Amino acid sequence: MKLHFYKYHGAGNDFILVDNRENPVTFNKEQVALLCHRHYGIGADGLMLLENAAGYDFRMVYYNSDGGESTMCGNGGRCITAFAHHLGLIADTTTFIAIDGKHTASIHPDGTISLQIQEVQAIQHYDTYAILNTGSPHYVLWTGDTDHADVFHEGRRLRNLPEFQPGGINVNFVQQVDGGLKVRTYERGVEDETMSCGTGVTAAAIAATKDATGNFTIPVFTPGGRLEISFTKDTSSTAKNVVLKGPAVFVFEGDIIL
Repeated sequence: MKLHFYKYHGAGNDFILVDNRENPVTFNKEQVALLCHRHYGIGADGLMLLENAAGYDFRMVYYNSDGGESTMCGNGGRCITAFAHHLGLIADTTTFIAIDGKHTASIHPDGTISLQIQEVQAIQHYDTYAILNTGSPHYVLWTGDTDHADVFHEGRRLRNLPEFQPGGINVNFVQQVDGGLKVRTYERGVEDETMSCGTGVTAAAIAATKDATGNFTIPVFTPGGRLEISFTKDTSSTAKNVVLKGPAVFVFEGDIIL
């Protein structure tokens, strides 16, 4: 089977995208893992399918690079919005459906995209970390130096703690700096550090406000680039009007034989 694909990245978090609206293709776990493999395939942190969905512009179906279907991906949500625009499916705004429900997004003149993220219903604050779900579950670990954090080994250890099984949890190493936050993320399903994680930086920004309430806009700096998160907190443990803003960049397109 010959598959036509597109490659995009959002702050270095890279994805294979497939227009799966006509003559849809079904992928098994091994095929997804092969396509995402950085030596034997195209290479990506995940694979996304753009599919038809009644009442929406499209459906976003997301698979991690290990081949398993995953929860919401914030950088992926921006990239699939840019992809839909490239296909002529949308203009500058969209409403689509993903595994965690309805999302809206807007494309700005500079090419950045603002993506609405689901409301956060419960933030668990602890002395050295916080736990919350921003469409995907996240462990936010406070550190004084992200540059020297052992993201791979410590991230893997925390991701596999018994209390987070069977699905595991994404682990974000977060440092407060002048003008915002620095974040590095170990992602489950990729089982490694990624250049950035959209739902992860969102979780970090919300958790960083701790007990404060009000309206917030927080820049976040990742190894892959700058992102911006805005939200409203009416209570210390909830967040609404959550928006993730950042780039979504076309890299290349091609064909591959499966």
